[in-house]
Amino acid sequence: MTGLELVLASALRLSVPLLFAALGEWIAERAGALNVSLEGMMLAAAFGGYVGAVATGSSALGLLCAAATGLSVALALSGMSYRLTVDANVVGLTLNVLVLGLTSYLPAPTEPVDVPHLTVPGLSALPVVGGALFDQPWPAYLLLGLAPALWWVGYRTRWGLELRACGDGPRAADASGVDVPRRRRQAVLVCGAFAGLGGGYLAVAEVGLFNPNMTAGRGYLVLAAVIFGGWTLRGTLAGCLLFGAADAMRLALPALGYQFNPQLLLATPYLLALLTMTVLARRGHGPAALGVPFRRGLT
Repeated sequence: MTGLELVLASALRLSVPLLFAALGEWIAERAGALNVSLEGMMLAAAFGGYVGAVATGSSALGLLCAAATGLSVALALSGMSYRLTVDANVVGLTLNVLVLGLTSYLPAPTEPVDVPHLTVPGLSALPVVGGALFDQPWPAYLLLGLAPALWWVGYRTRWGLELRACGDGPRAADASGVDVPRRRRQAVLVCGAFAGLGGGYLAVAEVGLFNPNMTAGRGYLVLAAVIFGGWTLRGTLAGCLLFGAADAMRLALPALGYQFNPQLLLATPYLLALLTMTVLARRGHGPAALGVPFRRGLT
């Protein structure tokens, strides 16, 4: 495998968990819900997915367990923030710390999980891109259907229209009969399920083991990717690929014989995310009510 092929394969492999989580975060933010607990959702799902895969002997059931675990964290966030009206940022950060502590304390099995790769005949033999695009663990190909399906739901259904109205003009949506807190709760639940798939993929399909704090800030990278993409789905996915490529360079350059400061390489994806948010945050046109609490009867 050439150096370019190695970088491309690593970039796509490292981007897949971000892409799953980004689909859900895009839905949540379009509804006006800024989900800072994404890191906790992914980490909890990595633990639950790995334990589920080992217990059942099935990677598919492991991913379902991961989605359910991410959904359970989302239930806590949605219930406290969009039903009991506790500050969503405080709840989200608390959940991140709680999940980090629980997953570090609870015992986890040490049996490795092996997920079959799906190799596309003919296409996997293409030079440079063949191995990177067409020889991946089978869950990665779910993105090919989930991404366009989620776009269709967001822009071609009544539910998606109401969801986006809750992010752009919650007062107008409420006056039109839309239950804004309910739609935001639903968006957070969708986000939890997709973040669960991302965390589960990381533990089950990419690493094959669970390690404490193995998400290592990936949830925050997803938040930056949504800003990078200007709150559009294609831009968000492009941001995830960019951050995945930056992470791949960190791993691939030393393997190719290039010597750089290891601490600098480790920080590269996060420095890129910080730069992205600094440059693009003011240029993006996010939902007008993103992160703004909604209270009925208040102006």
